Amino acid sequence: MNKKLLIWCSDAPNQMALAGKIAKKYTLSGIVIEKKKPGSSKNNFFQLPAKLWDRIRFRSIYTAWKKLLEFYKKEISGWPAVPILEVESINSIEAAEFSKRLSPDLIIVSGTRLIKEPLLSIPAGIGIVNLHTGLSPYVKGGPNCTNWCIANNDWHLVGNTIMWINAGIDTGNIITTESIDIWESKTLYDAHKMVMDHAHELYLKTIEYLLTSKPPHNSVGQSSLAKGKTYYTKMWTSKKKSELLFNWDKRKNVLMKPAPQTVSLPAFNQLNDE
Repeated sequence: MNKKLLIWCSDAPNQMALAGKIAKKYTLSGIVIEKKKPGSSKNNFFQLPAKLWDRIRFRSIYTAWKKLLEFYKKEISGWPAVPILEVESINSIEAAEFSKRLSPDLIIVSGTRLIKEPLLSIPAGIGIVNLHTGLSPYVKGGPNCTNWCIANNDWHLVGNTIMWINAGIDTGNIITTESIDIWESKTLYDAHKMVMDHAHELYLKTIEYLLTSKPPHNSVGQSSLAKGKTYYTKMWTSKKKSELLFNWDKRKNVLMKPAPQTVSLPAFNQLNDE
């Protein structure tokens, strides 16, 4: 298997962990890491009191995610030993030129901001695929779809999606989706870790499928499944955070709805792990 893979991702520890897992199994030609520039210090100063109060009130939500990132940071010692380009914006000319030089067969996207031109037009023999840690088309956007599902009491909509990328927010044609049952998780951290570990496993399985099977590959239009809803960070208010904590504490009393329709990968020959 001589296919060349390229990763576009953020600098978060869970993305480093994913890159490490991919590099252990496949020929990874390079990584473009998006290191987002901090916001304006003036705005941060005026917003500081409200942000501090938010952190105190919803400490358990922030702590769960922080603990998750700490876990991956300890698990992986660093990025794979391949050519790496760090950029402030994944959509930069530098990222595009770096990617073109590597002539990848498959581009793997995870954790970046919305991909735009010129990156969307980068030639890749198989294509450009994206991980969405949410179950498309039912729950799209951010900042965290698992948290949105809990806050809305939509436990049956927790899951992960691997899709072909397009210019929309988590709207590309689906390669595969799987729902996840986090209902029995003891802590919010456990729930997030379950979702993230599953996301990595699903990505690896999908990469294997794309590299070892002949086209046409799975490509299911989201509108053929359902309409769904897109969430934005500005919608993640104190009210929704409070609802998350309330629903988490009362989850044993929730009548679980049936899982929605998902998209399975076709049968294919998976390589044995070394």
